[in-house]
Amino acid sequence: MKPTWAFQKLTPQIPSWLSSLFKTQHIYQYPTSENSTFILNRVGVIILLSICGREGFIRLGSSLHASFLKNHEFLHPKNPDDFNDGLFIWNSLLCVYAKCGDQTDALKLFDEMPMRDTISWNTLLSGFLRNGDLEGCFSYFKRMQSSELYGLDQATLTTIFSACDREEFYYVNRMIHCLAVLNGYEREISVGNALITSYFKCGCLSAGRQVFDEMFERNVITWTAVISGLAQNHLYEDSLKLFVKMRLGSVAPNTLTYLSSLVACSGLQALQEGRQIHGLLWKLGIQSDLCIESALMDMYSKCGNVKDAWQIFDSAQELDEVSMTVILLSFAQNGFKDEAIQFFVKMFKEGIQIDPNMVSAILGVFGEDTSLGLGKQLHSLIIKRRFDFNPFVSNGLINMYSKCKDLEEAIKVFHRMSQRNPISWNTMIAAFARHGDGSNALQLYEEMVSEGVQATDVTFLSLLHACSHVGLIEKGMEFLRSMSEVHRIYPRTEHYACVVDMLGRASLLNEAKTFIEGLPMKPDVHIWQALLGACSLHGNSEMGKYAADQLHSAAPESPVPYVLMANIYSSTGEWKDRARTIKRMKEMSVVKEIGISWMEIEKKVHSFVVGDRKHPQAEAIYRVLLELFGLMLDEGYVPDKRFILYYIDQD
Repeated sequence: MKPTWAFQKLTPQIPSWLSSLFKTQHIYQYPTSENSTFILNRVGVIILLSICGREGFIRLGSSLHASFLKNHEFLHPKNPDDFNDGLFIWNSLLCVYAKCGDQTDALKLFDEMPMRDTISWNTLLSGFLRNGDLEGCFSYFKRMQSSELYGLDQATLTTIFSACDREEFYYVNRMIHCLAVLNGYEREISVGNALITSYFKCGCLSAGRQVFDEMFERNVITWTAVISGLAQNHLYEDSLKLFVKMRLGSVAPNTLTYLSSLVACSGLQALQEGRQIHGLLWKLGIQSDLCIESALMDMYSKCGNVKDAWQIFDSAQELDEVSMTVILLSFAQNGFKDEAIQFFVKMFKEGIQIDPNMVSAILGVFGEDTSLGLGKQLHSLIIKRRFDFNPFVSNGLINMYSKCKDLEEAIKVFHRMSQRNPISWNTMIAAFARHGDGSNALQLYEEMVSEGVQATDVTFLSLLHACSHVGLIEKGMEFLRSMSEVHRIYPRTEHYACVVDMLGRASLLNEAKTFIEGLPMKPDVHIWQALLGACSLHGNSEMGKYAADQLHSAAPESPVPYVLMANIYSSTGEWKDRARTIKRMKEMSVVKEIGISWMEIEKKVHSFVVGDRKHPQAEAIYRVLLELFGLMLDEGYVPDKRFILYYIDQD
């Protein structure tokens, strides 16, 4: 008869569903005595310990451990036939402590174990990872490798690979990969899946793809690992192509595969392909999955189709914070600022839990034409909910105050931040540049470098913008050179456009043209528009015509070249050329965007356009303007008609 163990005075702690499980398994019996004792055999103990680990019953697990210490036969069986059961119980106890996050007691137990196997080591390693202790994990992995008694297995390799998910672990991944090959596990599908995931997460895309290509057998996890890995590393086209290839094969995609394919469609703004995937999801009946709905909304939003994104949101049976944040971003990113603000206010009034992600999304809506008063109310909400400790929320506040022309408040938010990330520094440098404060922008950059924060391409874009406003040509060119030579950041067309603007503002138009001709890429709309803008600023019609012709070729439907050339001809008194430009603009059916001005009165923004008569107080406004204009003329004001563009044939 196998040894039994008496478990006393713990019956009330066992949930009713757990008691029912024991009844169905016939692994316990209640004694006829009046005390609350029931008897478990070894199988019952192992099942109970596995449940403790899975459900997090640390108190029950430690009580079992204490009882085992009093009843040595469970942990130290005398019968050799029960040796494996004893080891299984040791490992089950170790698993309880590891899964419940008590790594200290797990280590103590591990050191006291009279018998160990590979499972014991694997359990300990996974416990380190659960607690985020990578150093401890790798330290014990080395100890395991140095011991000749224990060999690694598939579980060991997958556990270690799951820890190597950062860029700095690239070489560690390579070494563990070699160990997998040396131990004959390179063809194991679980090891291959873990290796692919690890390579993609540490940024080694070619190695991850090579492992996939060389695998003899692939399952849905294998395909999904590569498809999601490519999408997460912005190789959206490759990800979508692989998804199509998978569907043509024998392995069927799962929900995670479809989610990754939708991410790829979002990145490519591939609306047609996204609609096709949506149709597949309808056929499979999983279109109502909460994560799928959020991904579909995000896809439609990124493709500019707010209507379909809203339709999914409106028909959803269940909503969460992610869904609401996605639809909020959908409004914000597609220019529906008022709708985004109204949606946020409605969420708040209906008592929906507001989280930092939602606040960050709505802060991104604010611009020059948005109410600063509303922004300050939102700031109060952030302080009340203690969201100001979130760096992304604080970054949004800096951006909001900067765009709403309150630079002082933006500076205060920046200095109050207890934790700053690179975006924080970039946002504040951009705020100084936006307000023409180039000296403070450059000073803040020096402070950023001294604190060891790595500059990004966005940092240099703001710095070039700042140098342009204050005329620091040499400093700006120095920043451009240091991007590639020092920081290994390759300039984008936006950076080159900033340099052209910088040279143009300093009247160095010929130098700007020479700079464009020497670019390593074909100039785009931004670059030609920057040159044309500089020509307009200085009234250079000859260079302006050259830039306008280039801009016409790059963007035939843009009104910018017509408007700026008309302004240049007006400033130089070339009225016939100005008239021909306006006539040509009409013939091409190109319409100039109407300029809007606005002002905020009592937390309400009033917008105006040229000749606007729709405002409810229009008559009173025009009457006051006429009176002011008369006073200005009396004071000697002479209207400057150079940049006034009429759509009728008169000056």
